[in-house]
Amino acid sequence: MAVIANDRLDAVFGPVADRTRCSEEMRRTLEQVIELAVEIAREGREGHKIGTLFTVGDVEEVIARSRPLLLDPLYGHATELLNVTRPEFRETEKELAQLDGAFIVRSDGTFVSAGRYIDVDVSDETNFIAGLGSRHAAGASSSRSTAAIAVVVSQSSIVRVFARGELLAEIVPELFLLSRERLLTPSADVLPVPEAGLTLAVSGEGG
Repeated sequence: MAVIANDRLDAVFGPVADRTRCSEEMRRTLEQVIELAVEIAREGREGHKIGTLFTVGDVEEVIARSRPLLLDPLYGHATELLNVTRPEFRETEKELAQLDGAFIVRSDGTFVSAGRYIDVDVSDETNFIAGLGSRHAAGASSSRSTAAIAVVVSQSSIVRVFARGELLAEIVPELFLLSRERLLTPSADVLPVPEAGLTLAVSGEGG
């Protein structure tokens, strides 16, 4: 997938950002992270589909509610090299997405950690959506217990966005849905985006 020009990102992913009600600074980062997530969903790695999780914003709280699964591959690198807008770093992130755990991203687009295990409150049933696994539960939980927005890439190649503990959008990296039953977003408005070759499903305000 060709990287979408900055002046087109908002046109493509703006409806998702609008639904999250994020700040203007986080909006640009969120759209960049969603674009990266769609690339991972489309491309996979080494011929295999992979899943991963990004949390955007409220870094200190997310770190406090998570723990490292492995030695952090981002530790010790200059922060100016770790921004989602850098093409070279995006390729590195695609490689690291094969590792277990979540990426933690600041509102300004700087990645601060990788390979984090997000603690999930298993007693809170609202963190779990039927048919989705632990990665999505972690995304829902982190967005519920912090002010972060979670972007989850599933191994079925669908990107899901959570804010305030709610599933607010799904991005399908193909233009035509084979079935609406693939979608789990409540009361979704389905928006084909031909210029990006994908379909957005964004929850209604009452969803």
